[in-house]
Amino acid sequence: MATHKPTQAEQQELSRKRDELRDRYLLPVSQRPSSSARGIHHAALICRDVAATIEFYQGLLGFPLVELVENRDYPGSSHFFFDLGNSTLLGFFDFPGLGLAPGVEALGTVQHIAISIAPEEHARLRAKLDESGISYGGPDKGIEESLYFRDPDGIQIELLSDPLMYFDGQWLDGR
Repeated sequence: MATHKPTQAEQQELSRKRDELRDRYLLPVSQRPSSSARGIHHAALICRDVAATIEFYQGLLGFPLVELVENRDYPGSSHFFFDLGNSTLLGFFDFPGLGLAPGVEALGTVQHIAISIAPEEHARLRAKLDESGISYGGPDKGIEESLYFRDPDGIQIELLSDPLMYFDGQWLDGR
């Protein structure tokens, strides 16, 4: 996770740049065109251990495994998917024999995956994380709607009790 804390002058300059970008690119809801996309079909991540990944995502988090096949692009590799609801999938590959190193937070990598869950599921999964001894952040920083933790391969997951298209106290689609 990023550790540099900007100085007050740097924060002011970054804020000014954000304001400039927002003014230049963020259209009012009434002027935004419809998206050309239907949504994310799946995000594809890499895991070290297929069984451990299934036990974590299906067993702990309750995301059903819906397919497990050989990877079309890499013989011997598995490609498998979990149902995240709303017709969205979270996919994984393993690449046995490649000797891949653990990921680091860097440009072009995944910082975290935010998964929206109902408030009652949020409370239930928070209790399961506690029971399993999995540490998480979010509530400790005043972000009650978010639980941040790492999967068996260090991928940061955010369980977010906010609905889809809702962020930081507002609807992003103008509802």
